[in-house]
Amino acid sequence: MDTPVNKKKLSLKEKYSYLTRDLAWEPSYQSKEDLFPYATYEGIKVHDWEKWEDPFRLTMDAYWKYQAEKERKFYAIIDAFAQNNGHLKITDARYLSALKIFLQAISPGEYAAHKGFARAGREFPGVGPQVACQMQAIDEIRHAQTQIHAMSNYNKFYSGFHAFADQRDRIWYTSVARSFFDDAMSAGPFEFMIAIGFSFEYVLTNLLFVPFMSGAAYNGDMSTVTFGFSAQSDEARHMTLGLECIKFMLEQDPANVPIVQKWIDKWFWRGFRVLGLVSTMMDYMLPKRVMSWREAWNIYGEENGGALFNDLARYGIRPPKGWADAGEAVDHMSHQFMLALYQWNFGTAFHTWIPSDEDMEWLSKKYPDTFDKYYRPRWEHIKKMDEAGTPFNNFGLAKLCQTCQLPTVFTEPGDPSTLCHRETEYKGETYQFCSDHCCDIFNEEPEKYIQAWLPMPALFQDPLNGDLEAWMKWVSLENGSDNGDYQGSHDQTSFQKWRAMTTSN
Repeated sequence: MDTPVNKKKLSLKEKYSYLTRDLAWEPSYQSKEDLFPYATYEGIKVHDWEKWEDPFRLTMDAYWKYQAEKERKFYAIIDAFAQNNGHLKITDARYLSALKIFLQAISPGEYAAHKGFARAGREFPGVGPQVACQMQAIDEIRHAQTQIHAMSNYNKFYSGFHAFADQRDRIWYTSVARSFFDDAMSAGPFEFMIAIGFSFEYVLTNLLFVPFMSGAAYNGDMSTVTFGFSAQSDEARHMTLGLECIKFMLEQDPANVPIVQKWIDKWFWRGFRVLGLVSTMMDYMLPKRVMSWREAWNIYGEENGGALFNDLARYGIRPPKGWADAGEAVDHMSHQFMLALYQWNFGTAFHTWIPSDEDMEWLSKKYPDTFDKYYRPRWEHIKKMDEAGTPFNNFGLAKLCQTCQLPTVFTEPGDPSTLCHRETEYKGETYQFCSDHCCDIFNEEPEKYIQAWLPMPALFQDPLNGDLEAWMKWVSLENGSDNGDYQGSHDQTSFQKWRAMTTSN
């Protein structure tokens, strides 16, 4: 009888290798160039795919174990939230406008990122990035699902949550996030990783998740807090993947540096424009605020981002071209965008309102150099118009930036009293832009951006032909219920009535 031999337990590194790198094979009847045509499409040179490192060394069996545990906890909490009328424990129904923007613009972006990472995993020849992209693709679709499930309880009681999937493709402010992800998904795999894995996940994601989820906690929304922190543990891994990807490209060949720098310049600015939505949510839509957009930018933008680019300087990478302009714009963007949302609130699937005196005092303290000088006078004038029975609405159509698709409501760098407007001609057509950086992005790839679908021109095409009522139906908006002023809205009156009933009982 043979003596039993105790098998040596595999180390974490060996187990990771067996369950990832050793699953690869060499093609026999097709060349690698034919199997992975996009590996060289963008000009990125890779000499050794084995140099790709996953600091987490996560294997699929461990991945399913961790995610299953998070799922159990998540659904237990949101079930308890629903059963205990958690929707009545939020500070005020104004808060729901922030959730509606998140659901209409950000959650579909998670789903788009899922498709993008699934595609990128197929297009990379190396097994390391293939496995990492596969896991992140599953993460992203899980994030979209958990966000939709967490907010579905609000859909039972309040307006504006019911048609987010249609509205993502049809309403003017949601096209900002949609165009960002469409742009990334139509790029090559390496640029996609810079767009989503690095610029969005590493540089900008903390500006989205940390302050906003803290704001949800401050405002009593434990359902949103739960999906936020469930996703944030994944985001830490995504940030590491994004940083590993950019370092891998920079270390493989010096010729990659100018290509990567160009992508960083582009995708930082594109991501920064998307975060204009988040800045408004933080400064104006949270009844109880955690911090201002400026304070969040100082921590997660300037401090963390600055340290990152100092680290990348040894590879020859400098901060993005729009870094300085972004730092200046932070003091203005939330105010400028909220003014835009207010004047076009007939075309939004959420409510807007005039800031109260208390709100304006808070904004004055947080933006001492800009709010009282440039924005308080506008709000006070709008308030007088509203009190006189002539609320301020702009029924003219906004001029949209061809690149980021935001209305051109932002001001010149160094001159907050002048609107920034750029234009260029291409093949006999004139295209409009909100900034120098968006214009530069267009000029780099004009054939790509002339194909952009813009919601304002769509209003004058078949089948709408300029009919506002037909447009309302097309975007699933019920006029007066889903949009317009918060005061006297269905959300406000229903919330106050139900909370009063609960309190009296």
